[in-house]
Amino acid sequence: MTIRSLPAANIAVRPGLRSEVSPHVLDRWNSSIRAAAKEDEENTISIMEPIGADWMGDGVTAKRISGALRAIGKKDVTVSINSPGGDYFEGLAIYNLLREHPANVTVKIVGIAASAASVIAMAADEVQIARAGFLMIHNTWVFAMGDRNELRNVADWLEPFDLAAVDIYAARTGIDPKELGKMLDRETWIGGADAVAKGFADTLLSADEIDSKAKNSIEGKVVVASHKIETFLARAGVSKSERRELLAAMKGGMSSAASTGMSGAAVLSGVEDLLSSIKAISSNA
Repeated sequence: MTIRSLPAANIAVRPGLRSEVSPHVLDRWNSSIRAAAKEDEENTISIMEPIGADWMGDGVTAKRISGALRAIGKKDVTVSINSPGGDYFEGLAIYNLLREHPANVTVKIVGIAASAASVIAMAADEVQIARAGFLMIHNTWVFAMGDRNELRNVADWLEPFDLAAVDIYAARTGIDPKELGKMLDRETWIGGADAVAKGFADTLLSADEIDSKAKNSIEGKVVVASHKIETFLARAGVSKSERRELLAAMKGGMSSAASTGMSGAAVLSGVEDLLSSIKAISSNA
C-alpha cells in the first residue's frame, strides 16, 4: 500500500517543549527482540535507537536519515526499525523524507516501532513486521510546566499533532479516525499478526529475519536508565545543560571529555545507583 499522495506533515514547534519517550516504553523496548542485522544487505537504513538526538548526541535524526538517503540515491531502500520512539517532530520529518523518496521504501519492524517510530513506519510502500514484533501508538507525550492556563494551552497545542498521527494511521489502515483516536488515548500495543490484520503492516517477516535468542545489550540498558534519570531531573526543573553535566560527571568526565574507558557494566551500575537515589528523594519529597 502506498500513501505518497498524502501532503507533507507541517509542524510548528513551541519553544520550551519537545516530545519525549515515556520511561515504561523505554523499558519495553530494551526487553524487546533484538534484530540480527544482515551485513550484506545493500541500501538498508537501521533505526535502532530513540528518535531525535538525546543529551549525549545519540539517537536517530532527520539529518542522519537525509544523508543516508542521499548516499543511496534513487534506489529502493529498506528501513529496519527497533525503536521506542522519541521526538515526535523529528519523527514527522523522517516520515516525510521516506515518503518523498523516489524509489520503493520497505520498512521491516524487527522489534518495536513505538510512538514516533510507528509514524515513521507508515511512510513505507510496504511494511513488514516480526511475528513477535510490536507497534505502539499513543498521544503526543511532553514535559510542560506552568499554571493551569498554560497547561490548558499546551493541551490545545498538542491536539493537532495527535490528529496528524490519526490521519497518517487512517490513510494506511482504513480504520475509522474516531476509533484510532480512542486507540491513541489508551496507548495501544499491536502485535505482529494483529498489525497485519488491522492494516498497519502488509506482511510478517520471514523467521530468519530476527534472532529470538539474542540477549539484551548492556548499551541498551544504559540508554534506558539514562533516559529515566533525565526524565526525573527535567521534572525537577533542572536545566538541560545541568542535566548533561550531572550525567557526564556520573560517567567519570565532563560531557566534552574523551571516553573514560569504564566498562558498560560499570556505567550501568552507576546509572542505576543514581536512579535509585533520585527515586528515594522523590518519594520522600
